[in-house]
Amino acid sequence: MTDPVLSVRNISKSFGALKASDEVSIGLLPGEIHALIGPNGAGKSTLISQIAGGLRPDSGTVEFLGQDVTTLGTAARARMGLARSFQVSSVVPDFTVLQNVVLAVQGATGHWMGFLRPVMKATGLTEAAINFIDQVGLTGRYTIHAADLAHGERRKLEIAMALALSPKAFLLDEPMAGLGVEGTGEMTKLLDQLRHKAPILLVEHDMDAVFKLADRISVLVYGRVIATGSVDEIRTNSEVQRAYLGEEAVL
Repeated sequence: MTDPVLSVRNISKSFGALKASDEVSIGLLPGEIHALIGPNGAGKSTLISQIAGGLRPDSGTVEFLGQDVTTLGTAARARMGLARSFQVSSVVPDFTVLQNVVLAVQGATGHWMGFLRPVMKATGLTEAAINFIDQVGLTGRYTIHAADLAHGERRKLEIAMALALSPKAFLLDEPMAGLGVEGTGEMTKLLDQLRHKAPILLVEHDMDAVFKLADRISVLVYGRVIATGSVDEIRTNSEVQRAYLGEEAVL
């Protein structure tokens, strides 16, 4: 059996009387997109924060690449290749697309050169940055300031910056949020391509996108995973249907 790239085992997190994560176990296998869905307030953001390292669980473990990373912070997990995007943007609005990605490449390689101007003169960094920009479909947008990008383009820029980490896994938190029909279609195609670079744990409310992309789906309700399975298994699961009763995301 293939070993998971990411393995969350029985993690729990409480805030006073509120149990935000309740013995949650979830895994991410090589090459797959594993979608995490659930109604608002289900605990998805809390779970992602624990996986990314921003929040430490009260109990349980998080393993990444076979290593227990439960006590490691966000930066240490990022250096290992756990790339998180969309929750808190690291894009600098006053910098161009190329400048943003060059700085991401610089940070990932550890070649800190101080000021932006000398960094931009480093041929290796700019060539690598252009490659990442082209991969996400922003070819020709190198000199556009991030603040002037359309919403969907900014999402793509964030992915280009995540690619600079040479990721071993992506944590993507609602990448379709705020995108129209066309933008959602483009992002769906991009994420389908990304799975071949690294597996994706995807938090998403757009069920059409989830059903198109996901190899497996886990359903989180009141901090607990109530079901994990294929698209067809989740569609026909009566407990999942009850949990979504009255929700917009009708299965």
